[in-house]
Amino acid sequence: MNLRLTARLFLLTLALVGALAWSAPELFAQATPPAGETEVPLPKGDGVFKLIIDHPDFVTVTIVILSVISLTLIIQGFMKTRASVVMPETSTEQIKDMINNRQFQELIDFTEKDPSFISKALNPALKRAPKFAEMKEAMESSLSEQTADQFRKVEFLNIIGNLGPLLGLLGTVLGMIEAFGAMKAAGGNANPDVLAGGIAKALAHTFMGLFLAVPCLAAYGILRQMTDKLTVSASLKAEELLNLMKPDSSASAKPAAPKVAVTK
Repeated sequence: MNLRLTARLFLLTLALVGALAWSAPELFAQATPPAGETEVPLPKGDGVFKLIIDHPDFVTVTIVILSVISLTLIIQGFMKTRASVVMPETSTEQIKDMINNRQFQELIDFTEKDPSFISKALNPALKRAPKFAEMKEAMESSLSEQTADQFRKVEFLNIIGNLGPLLGLLGTVLGMIEAFGAMKAAGGNANPDVLAGGIAKALAHTFMGLFLAVPCLAAYGILRQMTDKLTVSASLKAEELLNLMKPDSSASAKPAAPKVAVTK
């Protein structure tokens, strides 16, 4: 995470804390009973998770399944989006040694089997040898493909994060329809406790959708920045290794024949 993103998160946290601190006195003033009156404790209702467990439906099951999938993707993302995985030092040094020793056939075999980012980028270039222009073009195409593949691995978190609030809204709308449908069936004289319970159950879906979306979108933003930084570093390293195989133009160039003046 770079300094700019850290500063933004800090400012956002500071703004939220300031807003809570600003509104806290008014909330406490409203909750404080007048002098001489005793405070009557309100009955404690069911918690959000108890509402969810006691009233499962297809929206709840879908959000729970997506939560498990997103947690798995987040853990895998932070485990695989590391320099030691994308471009391990041992593979890079071994490729460099093979280039310096001119072991190009061994280098092709090694990059064919090695799963690192740099090996996958260099392998198509090695197959275009000895024309360096074609080698560079093949490596650029491979780098674009490898970079897109790295970003696709974290894109599922963005999809799930955007689906979360929509699924929560769907569950809320269905719950409200069910609650007011029950009120209509009772001739408009439904028990307020039953109506409030139905609305609470409907709003629990909104909570679940946000509870799914916030971690997914936060992890997606962090992993995307980490992926961008790693792919840029790996691309520069692959280009540096490719330049080690560039033929020396000064050595291969032939000197021009001297011109001899012909006198008549």
